[in-house]
Amino acid sequence: MYQAIVFLPLAGFLIAGLFGRFIGPRPSELITTSLLFVAAALAWVTFVGFLSGQSPSSIDLLTSWFNSGSLHVEWALRVDTLTAVMLVVVTTVSALVHLYSIGYMHEDPSRPRFFAYLSLFTFAMLMLVTADNLVQMFFGWEGVGLASYLLIGFWYQKPSANAAAIKAFVVNRVGDFGFTLGIFLVFVLTNSVTFDPIFAAAPGLAHKTIHVFGGDFNAMTITCLLLFMGAMGKSAQFLLHTWLPDAMEGPTPVSALIHAATMVTAGVFMVARLSPLFEQSPDALAFVTFIGGTTAFFAATVGLVQNDIKRVIAYSTCSQLGYMFVGLGVGGYSLGIFHLFTHAFFKALLFLGAGSVIMAMHHEQDMRKMGGLARKIPVTFVMMLVGTLALTGFPLTAGYFSKDAIIEASYAGHGWTATYAFILVTVAAGLTSFYSWRLVFMTFFGPAHWQAAHADHADGHAHDAHGDHAHALDPHESPLVVLIPLYVLAFGALVAGLVFKHFFIGADADAFWKSSLFYGPANHILEAMEHVPPLVSLFPTLMMTAGFFVALYFYILAPGTAQKWADALPGLYRFLLNKWYFDELYDRIFVRPAFWLGNLFWKGGDENIIDRLGPDGVAARVVDVTKSVVRLQSGYLYHYAFAMLIGVAALITYYLVGSLR
Repeated sequence: MYQAIVFLPLAGFLIAGLFGRFIGPRPSELITTSLLFVAAALAWVTFVGFLSGQSPSSIDLLTSWFNSGSLHVEWALRVDTLTAVMLVVVTTVSALVHLYSIGYMHEDPSRPRFFAYLSLFTFAMLMLVTADNLVQMFFGWEGVGLASYLLIGFWYQKPSANAAAIKAFVVNRVGDFGFTLGIFLVFVLTNSVTFDPIFAAAPGLAHKTIHVFGGDFNAMTITCLLLFMGAMGKSAQFLLHTWLPDAMEGPTPVSALIHAATMVTAGVFMVARLSPLFEQSPDALAFVTFIGGTTAFFAATVGLVQNDIKRVIAYSTCSQLGYMFVGLGVGGYSLGIFHLFTHAFFKALLFLGAGSVIMAMHHEQDMRKMGGLARKIPVTFVMMLVGTLALTGFPLTAGYFSKDAIIEASYAGHGWTATYAFILVTVAAGLTSFYSWRLVFMTFFGPAHWQAAHADHADGHAHDAHGDHAHALDPHESPLVVLIPLYVLAFGALVAGLVFKHFFIGADADAFWKSSLFYGPANHILEAMEHVPPLVSLFPTLMMTAGFFVALYFYILAPGTAQKWADALPGLYRFLLNKWYFDELYDRIFVRPAFWLGNLFWKGGDENIIDRLGPDGVAARVVDVTKSVVRLQSGYLYHYAFAMLIGVAALITYYLVGSLR
């Protein structure tokens, strides 16, 4: 059964990728989607089994992948509680995205290629979460990177899509460099890359030092920081976050699959999987907490002023990933995974709901050109409302249980980084509520701006690479094939937290997680968070309420207030609108010097020195000599006679001078 979950998406990729041109778009859609739904059903069976107390297992796929000296790498599937949770998240969201894409991409001529890429991504992600060793995990890690590059740049005719795909690929390579070094160091310290031997050796490495960077440092701290560097890239954490908003250039289903529930959570999964290592390094966990809190606040501030509906949700994803890392950093590994689980439902719902809005708006994404859509697309409006309630942490929704628990845990955590994170994630809760309701109010309420927007797009511009003329003028509700995934995700966004809380972080957590997550003897964060002051538990709800009323005043009760604030604080507004100028800063620090250095070696080194003195120089001198010789071939007899006389004179002179010696 486990093999089927992993390899059914691979079969879909091969069928659609190799034979899509022959069998056509519709069979490609149906085959890949059907295989994903089968995999999702099997994943839920596995998950329910672990809810009932099933024991972890390992399934060998090959007796040996490769051996090199003392390095032995097996190809096996590790199936435990953490794997089961990720299997459910990946396959459920992927299956619903496949179904949704049948409606969303129905006008695209390259549907077989698109569905093949979706299935390839799903296979790579499943290989990552079922890995039994670090090398196999790295295989899936790089596989999702490749698939995301292909999906982000799916509309390769658009320069912006190509640039976004390349940016995502390059930024992730920065993080992957650290991840690779971390894997190397783990092997140096434990002489293994397989998880069980690594975890068994971890307690003995707690105080081991390693000589690096000219000094002696704690080996586990350096190892965990390098591994976390990979998580920072893949999960778009502060400093390595710049690729995530640009990735919205891909089709909206890609945004839901990759940037809401799967690829960006790979870093969270990796830290949770390697919890036995991180438990040995309080300094590394403190750094994880610091980066998570900073990311949650930073992304929330940028989301306040974005006007592209998908970019608002993208920065929300970035912020929520910060929450997950705060949960991991304070030692609450199950807290981070619980928020990963609930976040998958409501964030995929928001992305797919945004796609339904974009379809209704003839592929317009600017919220300033929307408004008044609640009466035109009421089902999409209700679905987006459910997603917004869950994201902002409305009581009894999924986000309420997982996000609020992380805020409480950060208060109960130890060290200044936990206090720092508590302040930032609490403030971010209010900012999240504001920009979420801002999106709802700008899109679904107020005067309708979509008539003018449609007039602009009907001239031939198609923002999302679809034609506009195939639709009616007025916004319209999406077809059932698009709405069904929204219904399913909305149900999960409402009940996932309530139903599964006691398994993830409640009374049954110890029995549920068993040996999947490791908590050291001094780690009592799940117990400590239950004893925080009542006011701390109320903070998230108070911030959510405050954010709602501020957004209500700015965009419904007193329209134009937001613009007045932007005019009154132009510097701050531009700072947030330009995303803290990270792209400009990186362009000046890294991109321009890299191009300058490349041009120096190319123009100065290769062309001016190597080629000029080497092949090109020799060839040029040969050409010069031959041009001079060619001039002698004039065709006139007296020229040849003159040349012969000169030759004879030269010979006679040579012999005469030689005889005098």
